[in-house]
Amino acid sequence: MTSIYRKIKWAVCLISVLPIVSCTAAGDETEKEHEQPSSGSVTLSVSDSQATAETKALYANLWEVQQKGFMFGHHDDLFYGRYWYNKSGNSDTKDVCGDYPAVFSCDFAEIMDDRYETAKEANDIRKRCILEARRRGEVITACCHLNNPLTGGDSWDNSSHMVVAEILTDGSATQLKFKSWLDRLVTFALSLKDDNGRFIPIIFRPFHEHTQTWSWWGKSCTTEAEFISLWRFTVDYLQHAGVHHFIYAVSPQMDSRKTMDDFLFRWPGDDYVDFIGMDCYHGLNPEVFSHNLKTLSDLSANKHKPCGVTETGVESFTDKNYWTKQILTPAAGRKVSMIVMWRNKFVNGNEADKHYYSVYGGHPSASDFVKFYNSELTLFSKDLNDMYSLPSHITVN
Repeated sequence: MTSIYRKIKWAVCLISVLPIVSCTAAGDETEKEHEQPSSGSVTLSVSDSQATAETKALYANLWEVQQKGFMFGHHDDLFYGRYWYNKSGNSDTKDVCGDYPAVFSCDFAEIMDDRYETAKEANDIRKRCILEARRRGEVITACCHLNNPLTGGDSWDNSSHMVVAEILTDGSATQLKFKSWLDRLVTFALSLKDDNGRFIPIIFRPFHEHTQTWSWWGKSCTTEAEFISLWRFTVDYLQHAGVHHFIYAVSPQMDSRKTMDDFLFRWPGDDYVDFIGMDCYHGLNPEVFSHNLKTLSDLSANKHKPCGVTETGVESFTDKNYWTKQILTPAAGRKVSMIVMWRNKFVNGNEADKHYYSVYGGHPSASDFVKFYNSELTLFSKDLNDMYSLPSHITVN
């Protein structure tokens, strides 16, 4: 962002933000204690030895951002909103604060699995949204609710404990199918280029929420060795196929107070994880959120890898002070690069459908969201520096 814009934003929010950022949980470190000077050299490492220059730059900037504040993100924000679908330029976030999220989150599953043929229109929309987000300089992250390649069920089909074992069995029908899904992802990824013809970096988080039981890759269906092997198999396959613009993010489910060991559950290895995420559906419990944010930021410092909240929110929330009370206050003094809300489903006239996790025009929290937007700690699209140019003081190996 320009220094002029930041000064304007700071002037608007000075009175309202100061009491908020001082309200950290008792015994926690203050924001000042967390600050690090931006000067001085920093060296980071990514898993892909052939990562593109833009990918390395984004990685460095993720680290840089979290020393100062966090980016606001929203899943599928550019794809649809509560009252609209597939309208270029639309955004529930923008409707409220006049700006787009800094992070656009999407799902790659329909690009890959057996829904590919019937989801061509949706996949074209996803690509359009990614290109638009990149054109504005925003950050793109993608999860993957893949169908079950063994049973034919959805990603929540945990009826078989043999899915991952079959994927890892050389020459098996399930492995061949899974490889074909990865091949589709390779084709899509290699088609993602910016206006200068350069590949668009993606923060990719496969097999998210692996700490829970409901997915076919979750802890009830796999052993530790199987999950780690699946993760490494996937990363190696994509890199060997020429995809060198992915930043690989792990994202355990952390809904209650968690320890650092909980975050490291079935850790795929430092050489296979670039970004430490957290899916945190903790309800209206800011103390839990604050605790887990501290654990996450401590692990980030320990591993020297950027981190962020890759999913959060409360379904059908109505708290008019939600943003300053439930998100901003717990995040004060924490060093995370992003906080990404889950989606606002397009209701298509069905007001009884309350599947939304973020603000939209007319929501009771809209005025509080503007305060949240004006905070010095939050970064939206207009606030971003060039996320795809390497800061001069950071080296990425």
